[in-house]
Amino acid sequence: MPELPEVEVVRRGLERWVAGRTVAGTEVLHPRAVRRHPAGGEDFAARLQGRTVVAARRRGKYLWLPLGSEGESDPAGADASILGHLGMSGQLLVQPESAPDEKHLRIRIRFTDSLATELRFVDQRTFGGLSLHDNTPDGLPDVIAHIARDPLDPAFDDGAFLAALKLRRTTIKRALLDQSLISGVGNIYADEALWRAKLHYERPTATLPRPRAAELLGHVRDVMNAALDAGGTSFDSLYVNVNGQSGYFDRSLDAYGREDEACHRCGTPIRRRPWMNRSSYFCPRCQRAPRTAS
Repeated sequence: MPELPEVEVVRRGLERWVAGRTVAGTEVLHPRAVRRHPAGGEDFAARLQGRTVVAARRRGKYLWLPLGSEGESDPAGADASILGHLGMSGQLLVQPESAPDEKHLRIRIRFTDSLATELRFVDQRTFGGLSLHDNTPDGLPDVIAHIARDPLDPAFDDGAFLAALKLRRTTIKRALLDQSLISGVGNIYADEALWRAKLHYERPTATLPRPRAAELLGHVRDVMNAALDAGGTSFDSLYVNVNGQSGYFDRSLDAYGREDEACHRCGTPIRRRPWMNRSSYFCPRCQRAPRTAS
């Protein structure tokens, strides 16, 4: 699943090319693409008709398009949102109406204006999809109201995060991936931040002094901002922005995906270990394993 930088790149594209446009019609071409909308594809399309996309929003890895009445321009007036689940291969593309359909096109949304572009949801593996949800008073789709703020959110509370982290009886990478504690961090950027902080992924949170935890949070922000500047991380053609372009932060990775390659800091070969149905990449010299690690 794309992490915060990749989703933010897509959000920025949608804000530029889709916000302020009114839906003329929607085609659902594959039922799995709206499986999180229990009323089905016909209801999804009918409820979008005539609604205006007033903005593009993100919290952590979650992306949504607040909907207002026709001509509405104030996000505060949006009572519902299209929530986008990109899954492993989902793409939200802004394409010319005349462009040939993609092989894995699942949903098409057309607009009433004369720009002659449409929003397409393309998903090779059909793990992702779009769904329609009521908004909370805070403007979030109700199904993601429990998701914590992300570290790039101006309202993120560093002090509350550091205090909660100290109380968790877990390991540091598990905590970073806990979306109820801090959202937007996934496997790639957790490994990158831990490498920068010289912390092993199995370090217990209870043993991490507050200054070191604050330093780690700073590295999380730094690596995400660097990834944003590079358009995100693309290991294949599945993650792209709304114009179909791939990010290139994979060229700047220090740990993730670099098994047996020299550590950029000390030259020791990077190691990979299975971890929670994923992999963890780390430098065995710079990131010493704690004695309590399993």
